[in-house]
Amino acid sequence: MGLLQLIFTIGGTIAIAMWLLNKLFPPLERVRDRRASLLDMPTRPPRPIREDAAPNIPSEPLPVAPEWLGDYWAANLRLIVPYLLIWLFSFTLPSLLAEPLNQIRVLTGFPLGYYMGAQGSLLIFITLTFLYHWRMQQLERQYDLIPSHSPSERQRRRRIFAAYSGFAVGFGLLVFVISQLEHVLTIPVSVMSWIFMLITVGLYALIGLRGRTTQLDEYYVAGRRIPGMLNGLATGSDWMSAASFISMAGAIYLLGYEGLAYITGWTGGYVLLTLLLAPYLRKFGQFTIPDFIGRRYPGAGTRVISAVISIIISFTYVTAQVTGVGIIMSRFLGVNYMLGVIVGLSAVLLCSFLGGMQAITWTQGVQGIIMVIAYIVPVTWLSVKLTGVPLPQLMYGQAMHQIEALELAQGIQSYSQPFNDWTPWNFLALTLCLMLGTAGMPHILVRFYTVPNVGEARSSVSWALAWIAILYLTAPAYAAFSRLEILQEVVDRPIANLPQWTENWAATGLLSIADAPEQGGNGDGRLQYHELQIDQDLVVLATPEIAGLPATIVALVAAGGMAAALSTADGLLMVIAAAVAHDIFHRTLNPKATPRERLMLGRLMILSAAVLAALTAIQRLAIIVQMVAWAFSLAAATFFPVLVLGIFWKGATSRGAASGMISGLMVTLGYMLLNYTFPDWGILGINHSAAGIFGIPVNFFVTWVVSRLDIDQPTPASDALVDSLRHPEEGVFQA
Repeated sequence: MGLLQLIFTIGGTIAIAMWLLNKLFPPLERVRDRRASLLDMPTRPPRPIREDAAPNIPSEPLPVAPEWLGDYWAANLRLIVPYLLIWLFSFTLPSLLAEPLNQIRVLTGFPLGYYMGAQGSLLIFITLTFLYHWRMQQLERQYDLIPSHSPSERQRRRRIFAAYSGFAVGFGLLVFVISQLEHVLTIPVSVMSWIFMLITVGLYALIGLRGRTTQLDEYYVAGRRIPGMLNGLATGSDWMSAASFISMAGAIYLLGYEGLAYITGWTGGYVLLTLLLAPYLRKFGQFTIPDFIGRRYPGAGTRVISAVISIIISFTYVTAQVTGVGIIMSRFLGVNYMLGVIVGLSAVLLCSFLGGMQAITWTQGVQGIIMVIAYIVPVTWLSVKLTGVPLPQLMYGQAMHQIEALELAQGIQSYSQPFNDWTPWNFLALTLCLMLGTAGMPHILVRFYTVPNVGEARSSVSWALAWIAILYLTAPAYAAFSRLEILQEVVDRPIANLPQWTENWAATGLLSIADAPEQGGNGDGRLQYHELQIDQDLVVLATPEIAGLPATIVALVAAGGMAAALSTADGLLMVIAAAVAHDIFHRTLNPKATPRERLMLGRLMILSAAVLAALTAIQRLAIIVQMVAWAFSLAAATFFPVLVLGIFWKGATSRGAASGMISGLMVTLGYMLLNYTFPDWGILGINHSAAGIFGIPVNFFVTWVVSRLDIDQPTPASDALVDSLRHPEEGVFQA
């Protein structure tokens, strides 16, 4: 009964709030007859969306591939193959040779093996994405395939760039002004946190409300008119979730070298996106990933299977974001965890409920800037405090040298030594699952539908990775400086004299002191390293307090963590809504559904998914990064194989794809459940977070075998679709 009351209370409150907001803030759509938007966007997409074309029987003669397409495609493959080899060797070889490489010191004292996992491989990934985009531009210029921008479009892009640059400067000034007020007025941390939270969430809500729309193409794909650089910023924001902001540095803090699998895995997938998927998905168009699978592999079965898998992956992922929201709200705003979850999700709904992808895109651009500022400021402050140099990405090598000395003195296992806790197999398995999961993650893939053309899709991948790298190159520094602070200032101190932050965070359940013998301690009244039990979700959020930074910085980090969780939750809720309203209801059950019906169902599904995610997050089933790793394993084992085969192999059939997705899902879930239930059981030391490593080859193999044995081979229409995907020009040779 209490559960039903909670559901009705949340749903009723949000419904009333949305109705009032709709009356108070007229949507932008009502004034589009006089002006397209605040940024002078065109009122309609550049070309019609052929979403009602029959998948098997074309309504017009099949297009014929131009003679030069074969040469163009061969030249593209000659670029892709060596880039894939460089990508593969850039993370496998440093991992396998980490121990001997650690004997070499580089820059400010980094062990070379550790540095390659923390920063070296990521720098190679960035180089590969930008280099491939540049080389493809050169190739397309040879075939006269580079689209040109009109003067008005170039002016619009300059205004967008100026708007977001101005916001970045303005937000930086706001942080500075508030920090000065803190010194004058001595504002408590809780009040400061409320100030930042109200300002940022109010800004998200305003953007979301002003971006409301009743057009399906704008609701699901932002009208396909987002410039590559802005889409890269929004994609990076969508990507840098609570796991990246809150948990990643904590994983590195606790695991040391093994934690670097998250950095390499969550960035290396962008190389696969630009080489194998993003340009071709944009050429296809439409709204969702099940749209592509349902058209490439005709039949309701493949579409429904992929839609259900999208829901499973996205719901697992969004639950992790909601958990992050609850942690931040309960610690920094002093509210109950459950109430914090509800308040945070209400902020998500303000952005995504009425405006869909259009509102989400503009909001995510702002959230990405807030995220990066909130992450960079405290770690730069720490770098100055501990090393005297405001370059944390470079100077944490010096901190690592000090950490190693303290570890040796205190008898703690080495932070930079590889494979203390994991086997090399588990490290590489998790890295690959995160990479292939990145390239198969629905809420990221749909972002490439929002750009105008294929070239912009490749460009947005490069810009997204560059933006993400600002945070990911800094995360190891965050972990190292936090570890150094704790080893210097907390470990080996009398427990009665521990700093106040330990008591504050103990109240959240993310920290405990285990000095008593029955808890595993020695009972001597002094804190040993192993007696300080820290959850990895705590490290980033608590570091400003640990280091004694001003309350402004503490509150800023809380606002950044909220931005990370909310930006990703927006995108994931859109995937769930589209899977139900568009792929299952409209495409499968009721093709005659009106746009209004589809829009209303989509909004209802966003609300329902948000409520269910809140109820699940309240149970606190696992740490954030663990839930996110599960989602990536599932995406890697289900979507990645059938998407890649659908583009690069014309022989893949519908039965093959359906069998591959189901088998990959079942194998991954089976291993995940067994290893989670019986932690001592496993193959080669691979844990449940990397379970997708078993489902990926099974999916590829089953899809290939069933497709080869299938009596219903791909139709000419399917072959023509694949040829059209390989043609880079928008609106030309569209199957």
